[in-house]
Amino acid sequence: MSYAEIKPPAATAGTATGGGVSHVTVLEGAAGQRIDNWLLRELKGVPRSRIYRILRKGEVRVNGKRAKPEYRVAAGDDVRLPPIRTAEDMGPAKIPDRAQHDIESTVVYEDKDVLAIAKPAGLAVHGGSGLSFGVIEALRASRPAETLELAHRLDRDTSGLLLVARNRAALRTLHALLREGKVEKRYLALVKGSWNLGKKTIDVPLATEARQAGTRVVRVHEGGKASESTFAPVDFFGPKATLLEVTIGTGRTHQIRVHAQHAGHPVAGDDKYGDREFNASMKEVGLNRMFLHAQMLSFEWPGSGKQFSVTVPLPEELATVLEHLSTTRNRRAAHRRR
Repeated sequence: MSYAEIKPPAATAGTATGGGVSHVTVLEGAAGQRIDNWLLRELKGVPRSRIYRILRKGEVRVNGKRAKPEYRVAAGDDVRLPPIRTAEDMGPAKIPDRAQHDIESTVVYEDKDVLAIAKPAGLAVHGGSGLSFGVIEALRASRPAETLELAHRLDRDTSGLLLVARNRAALRTLHALLREGKVEKRYLALVKGSWNLGKKTIDVPLATEARQAGTRVVRVHEGGKASESTFAPVDFFGPKATLLEVTIGTGRTHQIRVHAQHAGHPVAGDDKYGDREFNASMKEVGLNRMFLHAQMLSFEWPGSGKQFSVTVPLPEELATVLEHLSTTRNRRAAHRRR
């Protein structure tokens, strides 16, 4: 297999060197981005796992020094890239027409700057790790004349609101708002047991450990990154489960799931951080996925002060589970009153 030399994008200054290595100069418009996110945009189609591997091995250097994933690029930085196959080398993935149609049907809001997607569970936000495409690739295929970029991400098994920027200016603004904690995100999560902690903020730090079976594993670790999730009970289903509303002050990988596990109330249907026996009992009431849903997202556009707020209801399969739990709870309450 031969690796083609990466050509710096037309909008980026750069000078390629021999052996398939290239050097790319960061332009002012990209300043402030984390280098992992910058690489994902520069190396279109390269899986996220590959991006982190070359960073971990020190194959990406900024101004001659090894770059860590959290490094934020600055205008004028010289970024050394190793030989790597890009989407242009491999040719564009063919996105089935039906997939494009299905993704378009999930758009719940759009204006000149953003698209809001009601992402279904089981669908990745981007291709990679064995997936030929995700939400963003399908949208780009459906809207070839647009410049679309993910503003943030959701776990594959999480449903709900996902924002896609329709231009670079909107992307930079959204990233800045997210970094500054000015985007309010609210989730609904069904967890094991009766939550007796009231409204509770969990702010233990999280660290990503080595991948297991090709996926990232996140643990509570004192040397990890600051993380904050606030849980508030919405409905109780006896000793079996509790429905919580969750707001997050940070957006770490698997944050809600790991914080819920840390509190002793893992998310229902979570195969990675959950409770196996509880998950099996929840399948008996119709839960065949993880019960975590991004229901609301809001922020204020800088400058104009215009408020942005979108809400999407629980998918039918999750609402049906709650109805079943409510019916069972009510029957037991009626039986006790007799």
